[in-house]
This record gives sequence, C-alpha cells and structure tokens, in this order.
Amino acid sequence: MKTKADFYYFMTLTGYFGLLILLASWIIYFHPPTNSPVSFTLLFALTPLLIALRGLLHGKRYTYAWSSMLILFYFMHGVVEAWANENQTVKILAMFEVAFSVVFFIGSILYVKYKSRELGQKLEPED
Repeated sequence: MKTKADFYYFMTLTGYFGLLILLASWIIYFHPPTNSPVSFTLLFALTPLLIALRGLLHGKRYTYAWSSMLILFYFMHGVVEAWANENQTVKILAMFEVAFSVVFFIGSILYVKYKSRELGQKLEPED
C-alpha cells in the first residue's frame, strides 16, 4: 500500500465484503427467517449495501461518506441482536456484524479524510 488512503480503502472493502458475506450466510444458512421468505429478507438486508458497491470499488469519496451513515443501520441491528437474542449462534453472528460495521465505518471516514488531503481539498465547510 502506497498511502494511508489506500490502506483505508482496503479496510473499508474488508468490512463491506465481510458484512455482505456474513449477512447472506446468516439469512440463508445459519438462521433463516421463519415468518418471511428468504428471498425477501435477502433483498431487504442486502440491497442498501449493493447500492454502494460501484462507488466503493471506484473509490468515490461521496459514496464513502454517505455509506458510512448507512452502515450505522447494520451496527444497530448487530447490537440489538447480540443483546436481545437468546440463540448463541445469532449472538456470535451479531457480534461479527458489529465488528464488520465498525471496520467499515472507521475505514470509510478515514479514507475520505486522507484521500481529500492527497487531492489537496479541504474537508471543512467554506465560510
């Protein structure tokens, strides 16, 4: 890795793809939903992540900025599942969801910061 921005780029993608794979395997294999179709649950859980995929892969700072707010939904979901669910498997999966969300969040925020510095652009609002 050449720069800090590159490191945070890969950190964000690690959190992103980890979360994507975790949620898909959680819904399909580990704990399928009992009161709704698996396809609907997959669509509901993964569509917000997939919307950001192209911008994340191309290193678009705007996508990194707004997706860092989107990822907080997955963080909340993981915390609630880890706290409230009695199933030990779900608790472990939820803790991984929280971890991947935190990796994604930190990576995306710091990617925007360091990429903006590399490009010589300010992050502060103009007066």
